[in-house]
Amino acid sequence: MRIPAGDLNEKRNSDYAAVRLRVMRQVYFSTADTRSVDLVFFVNGLPVATAELKTDFTQTIADAIAQYRTSRLPKDPQTGKVQPLFVSGARALVHFAVSNDEVWMTTRLAGEKTHFLPFNRGAEDGGAGNPVNPNGSRSSYLWERVLQREAWLTILGRLMYIKHESSTDPISGKTTKSSTLRFPRFHQWEAVTELTMAVTTEGVGHRYLIQHSAGSGKTDSIAWTAHRMARLQVENKKVFDSVIVVTDRNVLDAQLQDAIKQIDNDQGIVVAIDRDAAGKSGGSKSGLLAEALTDGKLIIVVTIQTFPYAMNEIRKNKGLKGKTFAVIADEAHSSQSGQVAAKLKAVLTADELRDIEEGGDLSVESVLAAEATERAASANISYFAFTATPKGKTLELFGRRPSPDEAPAPFHVYTMKQAIDEGYILDVLTGYHSFTLAFQIGQNAAITGDEVDQSEATKAVMKWVKLNPQTIAQKAAIIVEHFHANVSSLLDGHAKAMVVADSRKAAVRYKLAIDAFIASKCYGYGTLAAFSGVVQDPESGPEDFTEATMNPGVRDLRTAFTGDQYKVMIVANKFQTGFDQPLLCAMYVDRRLSGVTAVQTLSRLNRTYRTPSGTPKTAAMTQVVDFVNDPAAIQESFEPYFTDAFLETETDPNLVHDLAAKLDTAAIYTQAEIDQCADGFVKGQGNNALYAAVDPGKKRFAERYQAALIHNGGEGDKAALAELDMFRKDVGSFVRLYDFMSQIIDYGDPELEKKQIYLRALEAVIRPDNYTAPIDLSGVVLQQVKQIDRGRADIGFGTRVGLKGITAAGSGESRDPTMVAFQVVLDRLNDLFGSEDFTEGQKVSFIESLLRTLLDDDSLIQQARVNTPKQFTESPDFDDAVTGAVADNQGAHQKMSDYLFHQLTGPGAPDIRHRQVVLSGRLGRGRTHIASNSR
Repeated sequence: MRIPAGDLNEKRNSDYAAVRLRVMRQVYFSTADTRSVDLVFFVNGLPVATAELKTDFTQTIADAIAQYRTSRLPKDPQTGKVQPLFVSGARALVHFAVSNDEVWMTTRLAGEKTHFLPFNRGAEDGGAGNPVNPNGSRSSYLWERVLQREAWLTILGRLMYIKHESSTDPISGKTTKSSTLRFPRFHQWEAVTELTMAVTTEGVGHRYLIQHSAGSGKTDSIAWTAHRMARLQVENKKVFDSVIVVTDRNVLDAQLQDAIKQIDNDQGIVVAIDRDAAGKSGGSKSGLLAEALTDGKLIIVVTIQTFPYAMNEIRKNKGLKGKTFAVIADEAHSSQSGQVAAKLKAVLTADELRDIEEGGDLSVESVLAAEATERAASANISYFAFTATPKGKTLELFGRRPSPDEAPAPFHVYTMKQAIDEGYILDVLTGYHSFTLAFQIGQNAAITGDEVDQSEATKAVMKWVKLNPQTIAQKAAIIVEHFHANVSSLLDGHAKAMVVADSRKAAVRYKLAIDAFIASKCYGYGTLAAFSGVVQDPESGPEDFTEATMNPGVRDLRTAFTGDQYKVMIVANKFQTGFDQPLLCAMYVDRRLSGVTAVQTLSRLNRTYRTPSGTPKTAAMTQVVDFVNDPAAIQESFEPYFTDAFLETETDPNLVHDLAAKLDTAAIYTQAEIDQCADGFVKGQGNNALYAAVDPGKKRFAERYQAALIHNGGEGDKAALAELDMFRKDVGSFVRLYDFMSQIIDYGDPELEKKQIYLRALEAVIRPDNYTAPIDLSGVVLQQVKQIDRGRADIGFGTRVGLKGITAAGSGESRDPTMVAFQVVLDRLNDLFGSEDFTEGQKVSFIESLLRTLLDDDSLIQQARVNTPKQFTESPDFDDAVTGAVADNQGAHQKMSDYLFHQLTGPGAPDIRHRQVVLSGRLGRGRTHIASNSR
């Protein structure tokens, strides 16, 4: 049934007007008796839907579902005769179970295996169900909205299609092909319908933010939105010449084309601009893209990397002038390219930029923000951004004001809470297990009189402690033992885990430590390491480390991680977003997480799954062990996205002017240099012209910095250095803030525009690594380290929490560094992280008790006498004896025994191994001698 897009085709219009919709009550469905179904809906006499109705006064929605499963079957179980009304694809296409409160639906009746999906709006609190209806039943939207003529025919004619899928079970490896009739869930139908109505009313040039949780079926929602926008007409004129879908998921390309082929007669409606298409044509992706745009192809699918070329083509190609476009963004993620990364610096935060430099992923959301220029107005482009976790910046860019006095909000919402309640994703925070770090550090070199910036030295030492092989070894032991005891048996023994490291070097060290510990325990778990680029770590090995060298024989990490050979994946800014592995049950976090990053990273665990034997993956199976983050901070990160995201405060547009004025007072640049730089940029005079314009400012900054460093006989002018460091940070803040704000409001100020051109160039030549020296940590030694178990905690959600815009930029004052002796930094850290946990009395008393216990073991002493120290310490009997002695002393010396147990489980365990050698030597020399030594 083809629904007319306009009213110029009189024949089609008259045919459409003649379509008859009917509903009948108590329709007989059996050929053997007079059993009937409550309602049947017809189109031109053909049954297209059925419904069973239950009043909540006497029955529930579960009764209606049970009725369909037991007595509304494609074949009568008693007579064996076919009941055509219920045969999938033969008569009725969809079946509704309806009560006063809820609506559920299915497109395939299969007895007890029938799978019903909720068709509900969502309750007032953002969860499952429907809101209270003061005028009647909560479920009245079904007949008041969905079953209305135009809406119903749109679903049947433009949304329903048969989805063909090929999927490989991650456990059995069996690939199955399936065909399922797709009927939209309520939020999908509502989002597409309301987007269509908004564009019809408002026209082109607006932005729409669709906050749909993971598990919302975004692939179908995007396919339906793309088709509706591609065919949408207002007053017989197409609204959009082309629809551009931005994604990096091949599965979306295939499913998009498959879906639209079935609901549209034009087989060439979708064009994918990717590497395969370029290879077949013998041309470039940019050339194919320009051709598709010029030819007015209705739906053009591009990757994140290709999208900037599309926008550039739209702006510069004279043949596209006056044409209109819809841009639909999927929140899939992809590694950055140089072209995209340059544009993204306008909208990324400092933390995000650091992630990118470490090989992190980019989201379409960020790319859209970078490309949503033509500044404040893009009169010929409409943006449709689909995301589960919008940042405050995203809300300001793509959100809509419900009223002039209200902050921007999402256009449409399907919440994480509703997706969890309805069973589409799992709640990953039900058992959050956290650890905290305790340590003692010292120096093995003579203490010099040189002083250090206390803040910078503290950060450097803390980073050094976290990366210390002893620290990594302890955590690796905890990870493997926790996985072995609590996770490995889940999902019929096929469960997997992910370790989230905070740097590529940490990922390398974790991989080595975890592999060594697994080998020492003979557990046989395979591991993978995922990070980009090359890591140089002489402490771990003389050769460079890469993904290829750390995963020998593995070509594709995603594919390798599906099989049973590899159980644990260690990642550093890879696979933390956009990665679906349903067997993932545990995550071990050793990276600071907050905001969107926390939600996206931990949400890798939320995929549902059922094993071939029928075991379902449940929320109770998902486990997070966190070495860094406080559970309260994780809760704070999730709360804005648990229901609908909203802005508590908006970015102040005057911050741009305030920050510009502050930068001017530093006297690093002149107005003439700003004019020169802007002129060279606008006229395209190249890098030499830009460098000539910023070189004087670069020189002034460098001279002042060097003068401050050697001031007062080499003591340094700490205040001047802090002021220059603050200037450098403010330059970056201005560039990002201006590029962000200029997409929301039109400043109409060419002087500001010129200044941002100059400061963008200046930022690149006054980077901090040109001026600051690292803290010398060569003399630092880690004396003690321990992971303190804080136990498990269920993280719940309380008050609805909002996101915040930028309310202060460049408002920081230059800080006079606190200069102290390096030993003061170490003493302060010892006070904060270790003095309470490792007292000297505990250690001496514990070792004496340990020796006395071992001396009572005659067989152990005999082994020590007849073996070399190396042979003896490698003996299983010796390990067992030491472990037993530790356990015997656990009651009186809890902290030390805990510490030694961690040491005993670490691969290599240098400290405890040294103690074992000492103990073996004493045991071998005789009981009396040892006793005297112990005293």
